[in-house]
Amino acid sequence: MSGTAVGLVGFACLLAMLAVRVHIAMAMLVTGAGIYVVMNQGETSGLLFTLNNLVYARVSNYDLAVIPLFILMGQFATHGGLSKALFKAAGALIGHWRGGLAMAATAACAAFGAICGSSLATAATMGQVALPELKAQGYSGKLATATLAASGTLGIMIPPSVPLVIYAVLTQESIGKLFIAAVVPGIIAALGYVAVIAIQVRRDPSAGPAGPRVPWAEVVRAQVNIIPVLLVFMVVIFGIYGGWANPTEAASIGAAACGAIALVSGGMGWRGVAQSIYGTAHATGMIFMVLIGADLLNSSLALSQMPTELANWVLHSGLPPLMVLFAILLIYILLGCVMDSLAMILLTIPIFYPMVMGLDFFGMPVEDKSVWFGILALMVVEIGLVHPPVGMNLYVINKIAKDVPMKDTAWGVMPFLTSDFIRIVVLVFFPVLSLGLLRYLG
Repeated sequence: MSGTAVGLVGFACLLAMLAVRVHIAMAMLVTGAGIYVVMNQGETSGLLFTLNNLVYARVSNYDLAVIPLFILMGQFATHGGLSKALFKAAGALIGHWRGGLAMAATAACAAFGAICGSSLATAATMGQVALPELKAQGYSGKLATATLAASGTLGIMIPPSVPLVIYAVLTQESIGKLFIAAVVPGIIAALGYVAVIAIQVRRDPSAGPAGPRVPWAEVVRAQVNIIPVLLVFMVVIFGIYGGWANPTEAASIGAAACGAIALVSGGMGWRGVAQSIYGTAHATGMIFMVLIGADLLNSSLALSQMPTELANWVLHSGLPPLMVLFAILLIYILLGCVMDSLAMILLTIPIFYPMVMGLDFFGMPVEDKSVWFGILALMVVEIGLVHPPVGMNLYVINKIAKDVPMKDTAWGVMPFLTSDFIRIVVLVFFPVLSLGLLRYLG
């Protein structure tokens, strides 16, 4: 059996394990080990030597220190009640519009994502904050839960984003460039969701009634309360890109600042600090196990030459580059049925990235193409969190809103998914939306 055939069989076995809910880290470790043993005719010494080196190389990688720091920043924001201040500020501004409170929830999710970096955490936290208010104002359960499930994906679309950090490490791309490039697409995503809400409440005014107008003094006070959070975002993002700090230093500053804000505001006690540290350790351990599994799998696939052979086949197939790209994006959407965004990035980038870099898209240079594809991949993998039947955000929100049937939430996200698909097509044909801010600042 050729190396490519071994790699394809191994990949099929991996998908089968994921379909029966084997943990992604274990599935990748088993698959990678199996390919290694087959490629070495049953010899295991090479596998053990490779695994030993891979584990040390991964956990000693200084660049990955940014991951637990961004997770800690998000944990402090979650346990410190910063989400309440963000929702209150947005609600004070536009809550008196028809559907305004749902739009405020979307804006708060975007702002919270700027200091959180996790979609599930954003959905869970904002769900607990916003759902009671939406229910009290008479919003339909279908619109309220769908809005929060979809808007939760802004947790990683708006940088900082852990999947973007992983993409940068896998492709040797600049974390700062990817964060800057994600800002405009993330804002477009939020505006698209706001437009969906506006259309929904125009068609059915009872789904999102207008709330009472807030006095101007209270509006100003609510905006002043979120200035520290906005400053943290500015320091982290522009500190990285501006060269004032490397990603790890900026993440350290951001985590410390979020912790200080949460403590000083009284939103987080020492119990919250302990919970934040435990949550960070738990999430970091899970991510690093997945990283180690992905490293072994990618190393074994490289040994089989499957990614190289597939890339060469695509390059010489004569297929239009855009057809190849849309096929890749469709695969991401389908994979979203069985795995999360981080797993998809780790599993597919070593295979798809060489394909995309070898094709010509609108005459873009390789460095721009690398950033553009990273943003596209980020946008597409997040669709998996909200599209039925297994979108994790749907279950997170539905667990909070126990009185709303799952089918209502699932049907409710369909207009938001339409917005997602339109945005992806626009980003494909107009790369300047991803690269424009990067070029301007450069």
